[in-house]
Amino acid sequence: MGDIKAEWEKALNERDCGRLLELFDDYIEEIEDEETLRGELKRLGDVLVECDDPYDLAYEVAHVYSHLGETEKGIEIYKRIAKRKKDDPDEYAVALYYLADAYEHFGMPEKAIEVYEQLLKLEEEIGNERETALTLAHLAVSHDELGEVEKAVALMERARDIFERLGDEVNLLTSLIDLAHFHYELGHYDEAEALIREVLRNPRNDEIEVNARLVEAEIHAGRKNYRAAFTALRDALLKTNEKEELFSLVFDTLVDFLEDLLDEGAYGDVYENVGLLAEAFEDDTADFFRAIGELARWREGDEEAKKRFEELYSKVKNEELRLILDEWKRPKLTFGL
Repeated sequence: MGDIKAEWEKALNERDCGRLLELFDDYIEEIEDEETLRGELKRLGDVLVECDDPYDLAYEVAHVYSHLGETEKGIEIYKRIAKRKKDDPDEYAVALYYLADAYEHFGMPEKAIEVYEQLLKLEEEIGNERETALTLAHLAVSHDELGEVEKAVALMERARDIFERLGDEVNLLTSLIDLAHFHYELGHYDEAEALIREVLRNPRNDEIEVNARLVEAEIHAGRKNYRAAFTALRDALLKTNEKEELFSLVFDTLVDFLEDLLDEGAYGDVYENVGLLAEAFEDDTADFFRAIGELARWREGDEEAKKRFEELYSKVKNEELRLILDEWKRPKLTFGL
């Protein structure tokens, strides 16, 4: 630890925030004592609030504090940054955004809303329409997280109107996807579907299309049209184009969807449609999905499906996929009083 310790001290003394960020993971991982770790985080916090661009480093520090069960100490760093930037309206707006985003990220939507409302007022005073619309969109998402969906719709519609006026197509389409999701939550399936159709006419990029397909899938699932839901999920998978983050988003959504159907006893809906997902793969992921179909038949009472499941299971070499199958094939215990 000697060399990295010396480099760390040098970067702290020189207030070299870029170098501190480079060293952060390696240096912090070597600290075994929590009190020593807290001391280092405090020293780093005192330095980073004076950085010109402190936000990446603040993000790392806040996550370590959260791991220690002291999330508020991480949030406090963002508050100190905002206080320091207060004399410059543009810099203060950026600082408020990161503070609100931190509250949102760490599961405090009420606090996020308070800060976003401050930011909204400031952006309106500055006269930056695009940033005003983005803040309205963030406010909408935070209200949705609190279950205040109708308020979320009203805020997102305001954001949408500004993006449309500015000709900001990417953010306009993103706002339409969010609006569709909000309408889905309210049970307004026709409105939600119309918005998604509008997005899919010209989605502009893969990320927008993938997110639109995910909302399309939840709308179809809400209507119990599972064939269409599986088709939308397959189309989302195919559109990820091997982009890891997008693929993970779709795959995790898909696994949650399948688990919900199995837990609800909708076995036929699983085995009748899961083949659509297998078609999207040429590796053992196809066998993973076929195995889920046989698992559904097995749970429904087809004992022959158990043998077919085991054969497919043996072909799945990916450990993460095997773990999912291991979990799902265990009997579900129910307790009665």
